[in-house]
Amino acid sequence: MEQSRSRREHPRGVSRGLARPTWRCKASALGLLALVLAGSSFAQPSGYPNRPVKMVAPFAPGGPVDVVAHVVARVLAPKLSEGFGQQFYVENHPGGSGNIGTALVARAPPDGHTVLVISSTLVVNPSLFARLGFDTTTDLAPVSLVGVSPQVLLVHPSVPATTVKELIAWVKASPGQHAYAHAGLGTPGYLAGEMLKQAFGLDLTAVSFNGGGPAITSTIGGHTPILFTSISTAAGHIKEGTVRALAVTGARRSAVLPDVPTLAEAGAADQESEIILGVLVPGGTPRDVIARLHREIVTIVASPDVRERLLALGFEPIASTPEEFAARITWEIDKWARVIRAADVKLQ
Repeated sequence: MEQSRSRREHPRGVSRGLARPTWRCKASALGLLALVLAGSSFAQPSGYPNRPVKMVAPFAPGGPVDVVAHVVARVLAPKLSEGFGQQFYVENHPGGSGNIGTALVARAPPDGHTVLVISSTLVVNPSLFARLGFDTTTDLAPVSLVGVSPQVLLVHPSVPATTVKELIAWVKASPGQHAYAHAGLGTPGYLAGEMLKQAFGLDLTAVSFNGGGPAITSTIGGHTPILFTSISTAAGHIKEGTVRALAVTGARRSAVLPDVPTLAEAGAADQESEIILGVLVPGGTPRDVIARLHREIVTIVASPDVRERLLALGFEPIASTPEEFAARITWEIDKWARVIRAADVKLQ
């Protein structure tokens, strides 16, 4: 990625006028939407849902992306059960960085009785893995975003940088002498670090840890003094002063860290990266089933108690139309494909 490249706005959510007209006209987004809807039946289902609905969280509770399992089990499933008058129950299917659970939904009958709640692995894994076992653009149909969460760029207090520009200058002054921590190849923190390296030509070593907890512990200890991590993981440590926050990676400042600038405000344009949380169903699911799910999810995300719970997890509540979510997926896949290709990373 070149710093001279013109800035591209990304789709966000209907509550913000998610996509600019140019985005809605992009061939790639429309192509994805056409593929998703082409297989959709126009038959009207009788009384959907007419039996319990399985909600698949492709991660384990207590794992590195526990927030997905948490949101499904404690936020969405109870609210959907209440709204539809039918049980929405949760099954965790961890493994393969989310691929196992996602493939299960992709192969399920397209009747709306199997639902996927997924994070950013949906848009990263197509470039990270040689084989997925499903096609993200045709085997799954977007329903709605639920929320987005920026990460925060942290440094150990000993790092002589209070701004992103100063950090870049510090790293460039000693090529190969500094390292950043991350929770594993392909994780949001790793990808944000690689994107920054590529944009500014930084010789910065990536050090992998088994999860976000060990990664931030290493940064707090000064062993790997730079880290991109979730706001929910970092907020307490920032308040304690054991780490310093330089910027958030979202398009706008976080409500949780309102005094921390965005990367763009800090002089690092085109570095936006947000963890997305969204709902999908098998490709070919009838349009009216998707529409019913969408309406209910939009209502849930707008409710004050759900907004409060999502904000507590570091997510900004944002619903979207299926079309807007499809455009966001296309944009994210394209962006991370370039970063992963430049980093020369592949997982089996």
